[in-house]
Amino acid sequence: MSEIPSNLFNIPWDALTDSKFVLEIVSIPIFSAIAGLLTNWTGVLMLFAPVKFTGFYVPGLKTLFNFFPRKVQILPVFAPGGILGFQGFIPARAEKMAAICCDKAILKIGNVKDFFQELDPEAIAEHIAVLAKVQLRDMVDEVMATQHPALWKDFTPQMREVLYQRVDTELPSITKHAFESIGDNVDQLIDVKLLVVGYLRKNPGVLKDIIEGLGGPELRFMVRIGLMGFPLGLLLAIWLHFYHYIPLIGALPGWLMVLIGAAVIGVLVNILCIKMVFEPGDPQPRYKYIWKQAKFAKRQHEAAGDFGHAIAYQVLTLPNIAHELLEGPRGDKTQKLLQAVIGQEITRVLGPMKTMVRAAVGGSELDSILEGSQRAALDFAPSVLEDVEFGKLQAEKLDKFASQKLRELTPGEFMEMLYAAIEQDAWLLYVHGGLLGVVVGAVHILIFGA
Repeated sequence: MSEIPSNLFNIPWDALTDSKFVLEIVSIPIFSAIAGLLTNWTGVLMLFAPVKFTGFYVPGLKTLFNFFPRKVQILPVFAPGGILGFQGFIPARAEKMAAICCDKAILKIGNVKDFFQELDPEAIAEHIAVLAKVQLRDMVDEVMATQHPALWKDFTPQMREVLYQRVDTELPSITKHAFESIGDNVDQLIDVKLLVVGYLRKNPGVLKDIIEGLGGPELRFMVRIGLMGFPLGLLLAIWLHFYHYIPLIGALPGWLMVLIGAAVIGVLVNILCIKMVFEPGDPQPRYKYIWKQAKFAKRQHEAAGDFGHAIAYQVLTLPNIAHELLEGPRGDKTQKLLQAVIGQEITRVLGPMKTMVRAAVGGSELDSILEGSQRAALDFAPSVLEDVEFGKLQAEKLDKFASQKLRELTPGEFMEMLYAAIEQDAWLLYVHGGLLGVVVGAVHILIFGA
């Protein structure tokens, strides 16, 4: 291989500078710093954007895909049907990363009973009772008119008023007993990991916002550390001046050495920034790590507050938990439990009226009235739990609990949460850095020659 004799634009650099060494010692560090910034900036972008897969059809890709190694097939650049494109690593791995965050952090700060108790079920029961009282008469009218209109028509105003008053009086007790039953059995009714993973899989944008907010300062640092390309470029420029005197290696042409050096710098800058952000979790002597402790671990107190806030206000929210309880994989168990509790409470509320109603309509008709009451209660509860202001009050309690528990984790345990989510795709960031380094090195050769 022969060296490239001149640059693309035929600029007489030799005439403008005293020597080629001066030209390289000035230009290569600058280009290396630019390469480092570009590498890390685009690398951070690739973690999060785009949230949804964006691509185009490539003829023949569907057939070729079957021959790719498994590690290539799982890259977020392919979609079914021969589509080539890209999706941010974190949104693309939403399910897996949600599971990692759950295992490494959420499940370490408490179980489902802990989270449920922090939401203050007693306050929720009282809130539902207060709001239900406003619609109480309409609910009773609807159940009775639907299940047994003739009987309800025969009820005198005084009889109806007695029923209204009894239900109104007992409503706080009914809701309290219902939530006590849920609290006693909540570990059998809801799986926190299924809730978290399911919700974030359906809403990858939420996961992206959580991780981006959680590691914001570190992500900005990862971009800035790209400037480390400058001193590395300085070393490359010195190396290019002396490598010719080394046997065998000295036979390599200058342009090839520039490309190799640029690729190495691109990879090293990425490795350095990942190491400084995530290693070590616990403080170490400076002879082991110059920076002593990972930047993310140093910011545990603040980051724990950010993550606790995200858990409480975006993931383990009252509406999400209510939906999982009633509509999730174990929703049928929750509904059976509530139906049993509400049925017992309604029977107790009816008291002496129960015998009269049973005599008037028969046992099966009374049962249908009870079932109608149960369904009405189950239909009403979720709508109440959508109350935004009340949800914020309950989330504030969970926020404090989660933040405190996260702060009690060791720095190593806390740091592992974010590191585990990024670590699996770190090699792609390194490859990306090497390729961008080659591109920037090629641009340098085209401008300044080799």
